[in-house]
Amino acid sequence: MQAELFQSRSLEPSDKKLSPLRIAGKTYQITPIFNAYWRFAAERHVIFHRRLEGIRPVTDDPILLKYKFTNAYRVLDRTSQYLVGEVIQKGDQSPTELFYRIVLFKLFNKIETWELLRAHLGEVRFSEHRFEHLDHILFEALARKHRIYSAAYIMPSGGPNGDKKKHRSHLRLLERMIQENVPERLQASKTMEEGFAILLTYPMIGNFLAYQFVTDLNYSDLTDYSEREFVVPGPGAMDGLKKCFPGMVPSDAPTLIRFMCDHQEALQEALGLQPVTLCGRPLQLIDCQNLFCETDKYSRVAFPEIKGISGRTRIKQSFRASGPLLAPVLPTKWHLDIDKI
Repeated sequence: MQAELFQSRSLEPSDKKLSPLRIAGKTYQITPIFNAYWRFAAERHVIFHRRLEGIRPVTDDPILLKYKFTNAYRVLDRTSQYLVGEVIQKGDQSPTELFYRIVLFKLFNKIETWELLRAHLGEVRFSEHRFEHLDHILFEALARKHRIYSAAYIMPSGGPNGDKKKHRSHLRLLERMIQENVPERLQASKTMEEGFAILLTYPMIGNFLAYQFVTDLNYSDLTDYSEREFVVPGPGAMDGLKKCFPGMVPSDAPTLIRFMCDHQEALQEALGLQPVTLCGRPLQLIDCQNLFCETDKYSRVAFPEIKGISGRTRIKQSFRASGPLLAPVLPTKWHLDIDKI
């Protein structure tokens, strides 16, 4: 069932006067971007299905046609798909080797960098790890003016005590984490928040990266956390939240994301939308967090008069369709029937 299209600047009657919401004992005024959040999620998921089936046009929404936005489900994005299918599910499944591959990939978060390493190393294994070899491969790539880090988010350097080439600091960080038994400590941890806290003790890993990394590690069998028990809003999500709930303060953010996650079906159905699912799996906290970030971007064009925290006004990346998508690869422990996608 195709989701209702969200037309820029054309509000539904119910959007014109939005009643305040009472959430966790606090009353919030909401803006039209609250409903745009759900329309965006629905239409972005329709775009995923249309691309999967090779249907054109993928949408009638001019903003979604022009600019690049992530999927409603984080796991469906290109880099996450590569991580699950090529990094996690291929290779030694022991805790140390899984951790090594996942974190090595995520430190750069760039498919081309992983393929460069694999081209030189063959199978990427901690048991055959040599700092000098990896350093040489990456240094040579930099010398050829190749980007080795993704632009999706900025990886911090080692600070004043770190190496001038930050990839060296990151390789040393990975070595240290394995030497200090982080894979085994994560495997023994019971909750995502506990795993997050372990990662957060290390240099160059702040709240945002620790949450991203623990989510990626949890796509493997190294951990078995629920994605519905813990969330850390990133800077983009904070902008989106502020645009939806103008009176919110930063400490409200996890509660507001949880509200959207816990009430997602009712909130979508109230707008006449088919609730978004992935083979029957509802949106998780990480997905709802990401959707606030993407809604912030969308609203820069659709609702420029509604301001967030950062004051950003432009969307940087344009959308370039690359043809039909391959069938998605999902974490095996989710036990989802891919034929029902």
